[in-house]
Amino acid sequence: MNAGEIAGLIAAIAFAVLVLVLAVPILKLGRTVDAATRAINELNEQAGPLLNNVGETVQNVNTALGQVQVSLDGVNVQLAKVDTMTSHAQNVTASVANLATVISAAAANPLIKVASFGYGLRKAASARRHAEDEREVRTTLKQRRKAARAAR
Repeated sequence: MNAGEIAGLIAAIAFAVLVLVLAVPILKLGRTVDAATRAINELNEQAGPLLNNVGETVQNVNTALGQVQVSLDGVNVQLAKVDTMTSHAQNVTASVANLATVISAAAANPLIKVASFGYGLRKAASARRHAEDEREVRTTLKQRRKAARAAR
């Protein structure tokens, strides 16, 4: 087994460890996205009946009191609260998407470094092997020259 194969083995092991380490945050991120989705769905399910109840309350007040005009300030306040909650939910979803982008970028950067390191190790090992071969050839040539001079 030469140095290049050892470097490749080390790079493969490092990559496998990196994948295992990054799997945990990605799984937690998936749970966070699921929780945010559930919260948004629950908000949507509760907003409809809330608005229906407000509408029924306004109708009952109009009927009971015989009023022509009804103040909808309370309804507007409730609608403003619902709008605020949906905008916050939208911000949370955008933040989770940004977090996923950052994590994927952070995961890609170390992989490139590991691959570059492995390539550098292979090149260095190859250069060292070639240098040793050249040293042996030079030594052999010197010995032949010495032998040729001594034979004269």
